[in-house]
Amino acid sequence: MSYEVELKYRLADPDRLLRRLAERGAVAYDSMVQEDIYLNHPSRDFAQTHEALRIRRTGNENRVTYKGPRLSGLTKTREEIEIRFADGDGVFAQLAQLLENLGFHPVATVRKRRTTYRLTESAHVLEIAVDVAEGLGQFAEIEAQAASEADLPAAQAAVLTAADQLGLTEVEPRTYLRMVLQSQAESK
Repeated sequence: MSYEVELKYRLADPDRLLRRLAERGAVAYDSMVQEDIYLNHPSRDFAQTHEALRIRRTGNENRVTYKGPRLSGLTKTREEIEIRFADGDGVFAQLAQLLENLGFHPVATVRKRRTTYRLTESAHVLEIAVDVAEGLGQFAEIEAQAASEADLPAAQAAVLTAADQLGLTEVEPRTYLRMVLQSQAESK
């Protein structure tokens, strides 16, 4: 079991962050467009249990991800299980249809352009994603993976230290899913 440890920040000055990343030796290794379809369970409400199930399309690559409820702490920390499945738009549509046929129903779609940087200043390899989320704005996410519960404090400290060193201050505690759902509710 692995844990995702992350914090999301609103970006007022993306260029400043990019300069700080370059100064720290961060290496950009991927730029992509992601489409995430979030689904709700047929017999329990993931909004109530604080879980998430999504299928993600990144270019031609497809993944299905389960995120467990948040654990306590200053960072957003939760169990994450992510599995790559066959590539291609047709396969993505088939999995979406299969899940709907089983009773899961889509609740929101999130689209974003993401550029990912890798920073290896600590014992944890950090991924810093700079996102432009459709209809939501610009954000930076700092993420570390913890291999076990015993590794959580070190991963959380690495994320918090990196955020401080990169000058990120405006924490956005909501997930992209929560922001989209709130936006949809406000527009009704």
